[in-house]
Amino acid sequence: MSDEPEQPALLGLDDVPAAPAPRRRGRTKAPVGPAAVDPVARVVLDLAPAHLDREFDYLVPAPLADEAVAGVRVRARFGPQEVSGYVVARAAASDHDGRLVALKRVVSPDPVLGPEVLALARRVAERYAGTLSDVLRLAVPPRHARVEAEVLAALAEQGDGVDDVPRPAPPAPPEGQGWDGAWAPYRGGDAFCRRVLAGQAPRAVWTPLPGLETSPGTGPGTAPGTAHADPTLAEPARTPHWAAAVAQAVRAALAGGRRALVVAPDARDVDRVCAALGAAGVTGAVRLQADDGPAPRYRAFLRARHGLADVVVGTRAAMFAPVPDLGLVVLWGDGEETLAEPHAPYPHAREVLALRSELQQAAFLLGSPGRTVQAQALLARGWAQEIGAPRDVVRARAPRVRALTSVELAREGAGAAARLPSAAWRAARDALAHGPVLVQVPRTGYLPVVACARCRTAARCAHCHGPLGLRGASATPQCTWCARLAGGWRCGECGHDRVRAVRVGSERTAEELGRAFPGVPVRVSASSAPGGVLDHVDATPALVVATPGAEPVADAGYAAALLLDAAVATAGTGLATATEAAHRWLAAASLVRPAPQGQVLLVGDAAPAPTSALVRFDAPVLAERELDERRELDLPPAVRVAAVTGQVDAVRAVVGRVDLATPDAVLGPVDLPGDGSRLDAAVRVVVRVPLAEGTELARQLRASMAVRAARREGGTVRVQLDPAEML
Repeated sequence: MSDEPEQPALLGLDDVPAAPAPRRRGRTKAPVGPAAVDPVARVVLDLAPAHLDREFDYLVPAPLADEAVAGVRVRARFGPQEVSGYVVARAAASDHDGRLVALKRVVSPDPVLGPEVLALARRVAERYAGTLSDVLRLAVPPRHARVEAEVLAALAEQGDGVDDVPRPAPPAPPEGQGWDGAWAPYRGGDAFCRRVLAGQAPRAVWTPLPGLETSPGTGPGTAPGTAHADPTLAEPARTPHWAAAVAQAVRAALAGGRRALVVAPDARDVDRVCAALGAAGVTGAVRLQADDGPAPRYRAFLRARHGLADVVVGTRAAMFAPVPDLGLVVLWGDGEETLAEPHAPYPHAREVLALRSELQQAAFLLGSPGRTVQAQALLARGWAQEIGAPRDVVRARAPRVRALTSVELAREGAGAAARLPSAAWRAARDALAHGPVLVQVPRTGYLPVVACARCRTAARCAHCHGPLGLRGASATPQCTWCARLAGGWRCGECGHDRVRAVRVGSERTAEELGRAFPGVPVRVSASSAPGGVLDHVDATPALVVATPGAEPVADAGYAAALLLDAAVATAGTGLATATEAAHRWLAAASLVRPAPQGQVLLVGDAAPAPTSALVRFDAPVLAERELDERRELDLPPAVRVAAVTGQVDAVRAVVGRVDLATPDAVLGPVDLPGDGSRLDAAVRVVVRVPLAEGTELARQLRASMAVRAARREGGTVRVQLDPAEML
């Protein structure tokens, strides 16, 4: 009789059919016994059903005893199939009374899932009512065998073991600068950096000053931290002040013997941080971005995991980066939509990094030209402290701002009704004598939205009912959803066959400006532009048309900025419309030279509150006002909100198992339009509870979804905590 241990179905899975018995060959393999020490591996499997979101015990065969350590990827049998997973612990015995199935193989001996990232992933899953496997898919990138071999070979050459992580060496400060020089103008800035240097974990919400900083040793087209590639470039590069300040805070963490993680909304901001780090004397930084591709992303991930990088700078994909000895986490521009994860369980980088700061006792720094209501809530409850400059310093660094409303332009006569009023045209003409002028428009494209020229009814696609737009001066109207041409379009209300512009995009704006300023170069920075998004422009006079977030940095700062269609920016119905508009305007205004040389003109009748925030360069006041209003109305972040979306019966079943979903706490159900762009859903129910009950709401929703999976209930359901449209 064979001594090989029997391997029945897994722990607690009575409904999973056993694997068919293998056919007997001519020869049988010699029996393999379990590992002599800690023969039980606790494994988290990559399984979608919510009721399987737990650890499973497996037997560790003796040949895998040294490789199957905590953190490695493994393959294991789960019923009739073989699935991937991670070993999270080894144990001497199992709580399961039956016999255990043995691990099939270790995919890689490199433990890519460290205990800090595992703990963070568990907290994120709990906060957002998700499963651990969903979070781990976001946290650990897919394996790239060639890259893994390269990094492990580099470690072997250095003589470092996989777990022997060297501590960062303190960088030398740039010549003639102190490590805290960029923070001197701020109240609390010097204290924050000194506490980071001392190894403490301060938390701060920071409103940076506008303006640019000179970055010696870097220039356009030059890699961060290297000399000019082109010796003819005499002008030093100009880095946004916020990036230079972030670099100084990172240098304080490194000088204290710890590492840092910086998360930014897009690749352009990542480039600016890397350039500022190079100018500050920090050389051990890696970029971690999903858009770079599988190999570069996994290489940066492994370098961070093994301590080969002192700083990790990246986009949303970097929020789970495995940084050992983490001393500082920085998030820039938390109001940008790219920082919200679009995949389940839909975490936001702000909340992930806040949880990480608590778990790893790291300093936390959140900076943005505007301020979100969520950031203001962190200050209001005392979780973080405010860092800001005195008002006299802000006035000295900010450009002059004018709001060209209809009242302001009343004396202009007929010219006041133009999209570019006479006052704005004169300001741009005068500024062009001194340098480039930035023109910000809310939309990309040519005419992204059109309407009936007679009755002003919005033009819609006959196939999917999506909005029609124009992509060129003589183009046929085209649906912006399904891309079908609408050559024979007629208005459903009046039968008219002509359209007029409702929203004007960046390309049409550039065309209009070219006619208004003959002989002046016009450059477009937008995702739809032929040249794409520009990173920088020189000091040559030019008109630079850009969409929000795509504004290039001018080497000497802009002489002026025109913020067009202001009424469009504040015409939305979302809760964050006002703060988002102020954020976009302030981000553009921060690139303009200080007064009296620089000026910003806001064109249009925008909402009064964000207009005032821009004119005064005071985003905190707007955020505080918005937070007070939301408290009065019981809206997030003053309360915790969950949106349950799906088919009627499925939504009713999920919400019905949630004890906190009392009649007073439930809003809806509300029918959703079947436009084809949403989840296969019919209704949405919103559950609203006090903040103190937010964790319990997430737990109950998570349990309800597990029951749904175990019972194999029909229909489709999506659960989202803190949905973006309600933040």
